[in-house]
Amino acid sequence: MKPTEKSQQDQSQQQEEKLLLEQRMRNIKHKILVLSGKGGVGKSTVAANLARWLAESGAKTGLLDVDIHGPSIPKLLGIEGERLRNDASGAIAPVRLNDNLSVVSVAFLLESISDAVIWRGPMKFNVIRQFLRDVAWGDLDYLVIDSPPGTGDEPLSVAQLAGEHSAAVIVTTPQDLAVSDVRRTVSFCKTLSLPVIGIIENMSGLLCPHCGESIDLFKKGGGQALSEETKVPFLGSIPIDPEFVVSGDSGAAVYKTKDAGKRLAEVFEKIKSGL
Repeated sequence: MKPTEKSQQDQSQQQEEKLLLEQRMRNIKHKILVLSGKGGVGKSTVAANLARWLAESGAKTGLLDVDIHGPSIPKLLGIEGERLRNDASGAIAPVRLNDNLSVVSVAFLLESISDAVIWRGPMKFNVIRQFLRDVAWGDLDYLVIDSPPGTGDEPLSVAQLAGEHSAAVIVTTPQDLAVSDVRRTVSFCKTLSLPVIGIIENMSGLLCPHCGESIDLFKKGGGQALSEETKVPFLGSIPIDPEFVVSGDSGAAVYKTKDAGKRLAEVFEKIKSGL
């Protein structure tokens, strides 16, 4: 094959892949990117439970885990050990938690839960593009995307590839150290013209399981103050609840717990109405 013919063939293939990506994304009404500038703030817990809550409300929902180096969505949903397979058309078939919830994670490509993913930026971009383009998501009401902390390759790739009808939910904890990092995530969204549905303040006080009083382990109000500073809606405060740990580790829905879970469900209602 002559160089010019190969070049034309490559261009044709790239165009076909671009059109397929655009078609997949057009079949999804809303894409919700769950972001944070700081690790350990409960972002994956929010993403997993938001997707599960939307699905239980009757919406066709997808959950994409692009936290490539620390994929925790399968653990939070109780589906560790699942594998991705191809459907009859050759597309990637997502793992189905139930009739309304489909899940894709890089963890489904690993042989063991202890395997480390050691990839550079281009590889990560290609995998994220493949998950968006080649997964048979079908017609979805929502695609919730759990991104790793920061403003690097993964959230940037998703924001660039997801297309129209995308918006972000930003998770922080109250202390100044977290808020200063999350502030950069707000700037990231504004730079990319990515609408922000709102900010969640997680771990906002510890609910004592004995007396019910709240202890401000990480201070309080940092997320709300950031909301006021950046003119981004404040979605609510979620306290630390020991039941969250038990439910999350067992793959159960944390928004069904009796105390903090109710507040989380209220936050989800605001996210849904903010789209």
